[in-house]
Amino acid sequence: MRIRSWGLLSLLGLSTLAGARGLPGAFVPGWEHGPFVDAVEYLRSEEDFRAWFQLRANLRKNFDDICGDTFCEGDYSNIETVVFRCSVGQRSGVLGQCLWVFGGSYEHIDARSGAITTQARTWACTSPLVPGTTMEALLKALSGPEPMDAPLPGTSTTLYDGLIDCL
Repeated sequence: MRIRSWGLLSLLGLSTLAGARGLPGAFVPGWEHGPFVDAVEYLRSEEDFRAWFQLRANLRKNFDDICGDTFCEGDYSNIETVVFRCSVGQRSGVLGQCLWVFGGSYEHIDARSGAITTQARTWACTSPLVPGTTMEALLKALSGPEPMDAPLPGTSTTLYDGLIDCL
């Protein structure tokens, strides 16, 4: 199968999953496991999926653009975005929490043996969301090319502000 075919199948699969969510307030498979799901399980339309994945791509780029001048000036000079994830109330669409996870390391090369030792670390940074923030409001507020610096819904605080205390 060609790569384009796989891409089309993936898009169709996401569209099918999005359509399977049903109407807000309707029975949701998996509800018996708890009221919260991953954002990807909550999203209902192709437009929402695209917005979510674009947001995550823009956050990665925003962090890469500022890393060297801010958070990546120390022992861990190669901090990378691992994932930005949110939990969402299945029926309400209210966010439970969003975490931005990072990983970094520093290495040392032994000049005599050529052996490399590494010190690795991860950070899970809680996003400073106002209680009651919905997934829809988050996607709308952070829809531009620089979501890291955009005010979060209902506040003047940004995702960047949340990273200062974490990294």
